[in-house]
Amino acid sequence: MAHFAKLDENNKVIEVIVVSNDNILDENGKENEEIGIQFCKKIQGETTRWKQTSYNGNIRGRYAGIGMFYDEMIDEFVPIAGDE
Repeated sequence: MAHFAKLDENNKVIEVIVVSNDNILDENGKENEEIGIQFCKKIQGETTRWKQTSYNGNIRGRYAGIGMFYDEMIDEFVPIAGDE
């Protein structure tokens, strides 16, 4: 299973969903984040914003939690100051 974080206009995580691996595979059977993002947009709206996250922290530093912030400069999810 893959996990995707929905971001608001300020890069704050507002939702995290689980997506079947079958919905993020490319034609060679490899995971592809962009395919996963397109799947998320298909089910929740084309204007939504998504980033893949990893339950074990292998992607973007740590698992994204609701209320965290996605920092584009370092490509990681970070806690809001004071929530660490």
